[in-house]
Amino acid sequence: MTYRPRILISTATSNRTLGLRRLDSVTGHNYSDAIAQAGGLPVMVANLDPELAIDYLELADGLLLSGGGDLDPELWGAPPHPRLGEVDPQRDAFELELYRQAKAARVPVLGICRGLQVINVAEGGTLHQHLPELEETIQHEQADTGGTPLHTVALESNSLLSSLHGTARVKVNSYHHQAVHELGRDLRVVARSSDGVVEAVESSGEMFVMGLQWHPEMSFRAYPDDFRPFQIFLKAARARRPELHHSVTN
Repeated sequence: MTYRPRILISTATSNRTLGLRRLDSVTGHNYSDAIAQAGGLPVMVANLDPELAIDYLELADGLLLSGGGDLDPELWGAPPHPRLGEVDPQRDAFELELYRQAKAARVPVLGICRGLQVINVAEGGTLHQHLPELEETIQHEQADTGGTPLHTVALESNSLLSSLHGTARVKVNSYHHQAVHELGRDLRVVARSSDGVVEAVESSGEMFVMGLQWHPEMSFRAYPDDFRPFQIFLKAARARRPELHHSVTN
Protein backbone atom coordinates (compact mmCIF):
# COMPACT_ATOMS: atom_id res chain seq x y z
CA MET A 1 0.00 0.00 0.00
CA THR A 2 1.02 3.65 -0.28
CA TYR A 3 1.87 5.59 2.85
CA ARG A 4 -0.48 8.53 3.40
CA PRO A 5 1.08 11.57 5.09
CA ARG A 6 -0.63 12.36 8.40
CA ILE A 7 -2.19 15.82 8.17
CA LEU A 8 -3.29 17.40 11.42
CA ILE A 9 -6.45 19.50 10.93
CA SER A 10 -7.47 22.06 13.54
CA THR A 11 -11.10 22.33 14.65
CA ALA A 12 -13.61 24.64 16.30
CA THR A 13 -15.24 23.92 19.66
CA SER A 14 -19.03 23.94 19.60
CA ASN A 15 -21.66 23.69 22.34
CA ARG A 16 -24.00 20.82 21.54
CA THR A 17 -27.61 21.99 21.62
CA LEU A 18 -29.37 18.61 21.40
CA GLY A 19 -28.92 15.48 23.46
CA LEU A 20 -26.01 15.30 25.87
CA ARG A 21 -24.74 18.65 27.11
CA ARG A 22 -21.17 18.55 25.94
CA LEU A 23 -18.60 20.28 23.77
CA ASP A 24 -17.98 19.01 20.25
CA SER A 25 -14.88 19.46 18.11
CA VAL A 26 -16.04 20.29 14.59
CA THR A 27 -14.77 21.33 11.19
CA GLY A 28 -15.99 21.04 7.63
CA HIS A 29 -15.91 17.54 6.15
CA ASN A 30 -14.57 19.05 2.94
CA TYR A 31 -11.18 19.77 4.54
CA SER A 32 -10.71 16.06 5.20
CA ASP A 33 -12.13 15.21 1.78
CA ALA A 34 -9.59 17.43 0.01
CA ILE A 35 -6.68 16.03 2.04
CA ALA A 36 -7.76 12.44 1.41
CA GLN A 37 -8.22 13.11 -2.30
CA ALA A 38 -4.70 14.55 -2.42
CA GLY A 39 -3.30 11.36 -0.87
CA GLY A 40 -3.09 12.35 2.79
CA LEU A 41 -4.65 10.95 5.95
CA PRO A 42 -6.66 13.68 7.72
CA VAL A 43 -6.42 13.65 11.52
CA MET A 44 -8.66 16.14 13.31
CA VAL A 45 -7.55 17.45 16.70
CA ALA A 46 -9.57 19.07 19.48
CA ASN A 47 -8.53 22.36 21.09
CA LEU A 48 -6.58 21.16 24.08
CA ASP A 49 -3.76 22.36 26.33
CA PRO A 50 -1.18 24.15 24.17
CA GLU A 51 1.52 22.09 25.91
CA LEU A 52 0.28 19.10 23.89
CA ALA A 53 1.01 20.81 20.57
CA ILE A 54 4.60 19.62 20.45
CA ASP A 55 3.50 16.00 20.91
CA TYR A 56 0.88 16.29 18.17
CA LEU A 57 3.43 17.70 15.76
CA GLU A 58 5.68 14.70 16.36
CA LEU A 59 2.91 12.60 14.79
CA ALA A 60 2.21 14.92 11.87
CA ASP A 61 3.65 15.29 8.37
CA GLY A 62 1.66 18.47 7.80
CA LEU A 63 -0.59 20.97 9.61
CA LEU A 64 -3.79 22.39 8.15
CA LEU A 65 -5.16 25.36 10.08
CA SER A 66 -8.85 25.45 9.20
CA GLY A 67 -11.34 28.29 8.92
CA GLY A 68 -13.65 29.48 11.67
CA GLY A 69 -14.48 32.38 13.95
CA ASP A 70 -12.61 35.59 14.68
CA LEU A 71 -9.27 35.83 16.45
CA ASP A 72 -9.23 37.76 19.71
CA PRO A 73 -7.70 41.21 19.02
CA GLU A 74 -6.12 41.11 22.47
CA LEU A 75 -3.51 38.88 20.81
CA TRP A 76 -2.06 41.91 19.02
CA GLY A 77 -2.93 44.48 21.67
CA ALA A 78 -6.07 45.96 20.10
CA PRO A 79 -9.46 46.64 21.71
CA PRO A 80 -12.46 44.74 20.32
CA HIS A 81 -14.20 46.34 17.33
CA PRO A 82 -18.00 46.73 17.71
CA ARG A 83 -18.46 44.20 14.90
CA LEU A 84 -16.05 41.62 16.29
CA GLY A 85 -17.57 38.16 16.07
CA GLU A 86 -17.41 35.28 18.53
CA VAL A 87 -13.89 34.49 19.75
CA ASP A 88 -12.44 31.36 21.35
CA PRO A 89 -9.29 32.07 23.39
CA GLN A 90 -8.62 28.36 23.92
CA ARG A 91 -8.66 27.71 20.18
CA ASP A 92 -6.48 30.76 19.56
CA ALA A 93 -3.88 29.59 22.08
CA PHE A 94 -3.82 26.01 20.84
CA GLU A 95 -3.60 26.88 17.13
CA LEU A 96 -0.91 29.50 17.70
CA GLU A 97 1.17 26.92 19.53
CA LEU A 98 0.50 24.30 16.84
CA TYR A 99 1.89 26.74 14.29
CA ARG A 100 4.92 27.62 16.40
CA GLN A 101 5.76 23.95 16.96
CA ALA A 102 5.21 23.18 13.27
CA LYS A 103 7.61 25.96 12.35
CA ALA A 104 10.20 24.74 14.86
CA ALA A 105 9.96 21.21 13.45
CA ARG A 106 9.73 22.44 9.84
CA VAL A 107 6.40 20.70 9.35
CA PRO A 108 4.59 22.11 6.25
CA VAL A 109 1.64 24.39 7.06
CA LEU A 110 -1.43 25.26 5.02
CA GLY A 111 -3.73 27.91 6.50
CA ILE A 112 -7.21 28.52 5.13
CA CYS A 113 -9.17 31.72 5.88
CA ARG A 114 -8.86 31.98 9.68
CA GLY A 115 -5.80 29.76 9.29
CA LEU A 116 -4.00 32.46 7.29
CA GLN A 117 -4.85 34.92 10.04
CA VAL A 118 -3.49 32.58 12.72
CA ILE A 119 -0.22 32.31 10.79
CA ASN A 120 0.06 36.09 10.51
CA VAL A 121 -0.67 36.72 14.20
CA ALA A 122 1.73 33.93 15.23
CA GLU A 123 4.41 35.75 13.24
CA GLY A 124 3.75 39.02 15.09
CA GLY A 125 1.34 40.55 12.56
CA THR A 126 -2.03 42.22 13.11
CA LEU A 127 -5.49 42.00 11.56
CA HIS A 128 -8.18 44.32 10.29
CA GLN A 129 -11.12 43.45 12.53
CA HIS A 130 -13.91 44.49 10.16
CA LEU A 131 -13.20 45.08 6.47
CA PRO A 132 -16.50 46.87 5.63
CA GLU A 133 -15.34 49.84 7.73
CA LEU A 134 -12.44 50.41 5.33
CA GLU A 135 -13.05 52.70 2.37
CA GLU A 136 -13.62 51.20 -1.07
CA THR A 137 -13.40 47.56 -0.06
CA ILE A 138 -15.23 45.03 -2.20
CA GLN A 139 -17.56 42.39 -0.81
CA HIS A 140 -15.56 39.83 1.18
CA GLU A 141 -18.52 38.04 2.81
CA GLN A 142 -20.40 36.68 -0.16
CA ALA A 143 -24.04 35.65 0.11
CA ASP A 144 -23.58 32.47 -1.92
CA THR A 145 -22.65 29.78 0.62
CA GLY A 146 -21.77 26.99 -1.80
CA GLY A 147 -18.19 28.03 -2.53
CA THR A 148 -18.72 29.59 -5.95
CA PRO A 149 -15.83 31.98 -6.78
CA LEU A 150 -16.83 35.62 -6.29
CA HIS A 151 -13.91 37.93 -7.02
CA THR A 152 -10.49 37.93 -8.64
CA VAL A 153 -7.13 38.12 -6.90
CA ALA A 154 -3.81 39.10 -8.45
CA LEU A 155 -0.88 36.73 -7.82
CA GLU A 156 2.76 37.74 -7.39
CA SER A 157 4.71 36.42 -10.37
CA ASN A 158 7.56 34.95 -8.31
CA SER A 159 5.33 33.03 -5.90
CA LEU A 160 4.65 29.34 -5.46
CA LEU A 161 0.95 30.09 -5.81
CA SER A 162 1.47 31.75 -9.18
CA SER A 163 3.55 28.83 -10.43
CA LEU A 164 0.80 26.44 -9.34
CA HIS A 165 -1.86 28.24 -11.34
CA GLY A 166 0.31 29.35 -14.25
CA THR A 167 -1.51 32.66 -14.40
CA ALA A 168 -1.42 36.13 -12.88
CA ARG A 169 -5.04 36.12 -11.70
CA VAL A 170 -7.44 33.62 -10.18
CA LYS A 171 -11.06 33.87 -9.12
CA VAL A 172 -11.80 32.88 -5.52
CA ASN A 173 -14.67 32.60 -3.07
CA SER A 174 -14.80 34.89 -0.03
CA TYR A 175 -16.21 34.37 3.49
CA HIS A 176 -14.39 36.68 5.91
CA HIS A 177 -14.53 40.10 7.53
CA GLN A 178 -11.12 39.99 9.20
CA ALA A 179 -7.91 40.15 7.13
CA VAL A 180 -4.18 40.80 7.38
CA HIS A 181 -3.31 44.37 8.35
CA GLU A 182 0.37 44.47 9.37
CA LEU A 183 2.25 41.54 7.87
CA GLY A 184 4.06 39.21 10.24
CA ARG A 185 7.78 38.41 10.06
CA ASP A 186 9.05 35.62 7.81
CA LEU A 187 6.04 36.07 5.51
CA ARG A 188 5.45 37.70 2.14
CA VAL A 189 2.22 38.71 0.45
CA VAL A 190 1.62 36.70 -2.73
CA ALA A 191 -1.98 37.66 -3.61
CA ARG A 192 -4.26 40.68 -3.21
CA SER A 193 -7.81 41.50 -4.22
CA SER A 194 -8.56 44.60 -6.29
CA ASP A 195 -9.08 46.68 -3.13
CA GLY A 196 -5.60 45.79 -1.84
CA VAL A 197 -6.72 43.30 0.81
CA VAL A 198 -4.17 40.52 1.40
CA GLU A 199 -5.53 37.25 -0.01
CA ALA A 200 -2.54 34.91 0.33
CA VAL A 201 0.83 34.70 2.04
CA GLU A 202 3.81 32.37 1.81
CA SER A 203 6.95 31.91 3.85
CA SER A 204 9.78 34.24 2.94
CA GLY A 205 12.19 31.38 3.71
CA GLU A 206 12.54 27.80 2.54
CA MET A 207 9.88 26.21 4.79
CA PHE A 208 6.50 25.44 3.21
CA VAL A 209 3.97 27.87 4.65
CA MET A 210 0.98 28.91 2.56
CA GLY A 211 -2.01 30.89 3.79
CA LEU A 212 -5.10 31.40 1.64
CA GLN A 213 -7.88 33.80 2.58
CA TRP A 214 -10.39 31.89 0.46
CA HIS A 215 -11.81 28.36 0.84
CA PRO A 216 -10.47 25.98 -1.85
CA GLU A 217 -11.82 23.00 0.11
CA MET A 218 -15.34 24.21 -0.73
CA SER A 219 -14.74 24.53 -4.45
CA PHE A 220 -12.08 22.03 -5.55
CA ARG A 221 -14.55 19.52 -7.01
CA ALA A 222 -16.38 22.05 -9.19
CA TYR A 223 -13.24 24.09 -9.89
CA PRO A 224 -10.25 21.70 -10.25
CA ASP A 225 -7.68 24.52 -10.06
CA ASP A 226 -8.62 24.88 -6.39
CA PHE A 227 -7.28 21.37 -5.78
CA ARG A 228 -3.72 22.47 -6.57
CA PRO A 229 -2.90 23.98 -3.14
CA PHE A 230 -3.73 20.65 -1.51
CA GLN A 231 -1.57 18.77 -3.98
CA ILE A 232 1.49 20.95 -3.40
CA PHE A 233 0.88 20.83 0.37
CA LEU A 234 0.88 17.02 0.29
CA LYS A 235 4.01 17.06 -1.87
CA ALA A 236 5.76 19.07 0.84
CA ALA A 237 4.45 16.71 3.55
CA ARG A 238 5.80 13.67 1.71
CA ALA A 239 9.21 15.29 1.32
CA ARG A 240 9.71 15.36 5.10
CA ARG A 241 9.91 11.57 5.35
CA PRO A 242 10.85 10.29 1.90
CA GLU A 243 11.73 6.84 3.21
CA LEU A 244 8.06 6.25 4.12
CA HIS A 245 6.47 7.53 0.95
CA HIS A 246 6.68 4.56 -1.35
CA SER A 247 4.51 1.60 -2.14
CA VAL A 248 4.89 -1.35 0.21
CA THR A 249 3.08 -4.66 0.61
CA ASN A 250 1.89 -6.24 3.82
